[in-house]
Amino acid sequence: MAELAECPNVMAKLGGLCMPDNGFGYIHRDLPPSSDEIVDAQGKWYAHMLEVFGANRCMFESNFPVDRTAVSYPVIWNAFKKMSADLGEAEKTALFSGTARRVYNLPPT
Repeated sequence: MAELAECPNVMAKLGGLCMPDNGFGYIHRDLPPSSDEIVDAQGKWYAHMLEVFGANRCMFESNFPVDRTAVSYPVIWNAFKKMSADLGEAEKTALFSGTARRVYNLPPT
């Protein structure tokens, strides 16, 4: 990913790690994971992407309905909030809306 991040025209969508084929085993549990469990298990992958791409080239995304087999919509977004808690407001805005607005040429809210 670090080599790919050297290409300035490449952006990264951050999400989808709860899909069954990613090996975390959430789908086989009696209870779905909490946002803290997701952060503990997957936070390092998101942190690496933010480190190599930067927040202005990353966007959080939900992989619903596929992720629904393993985790609820509010839990995954809460995990994203926790993973970005130490970032500045501009970086959070980029991750939660700004990068997507820019990349997909969406109007401001």
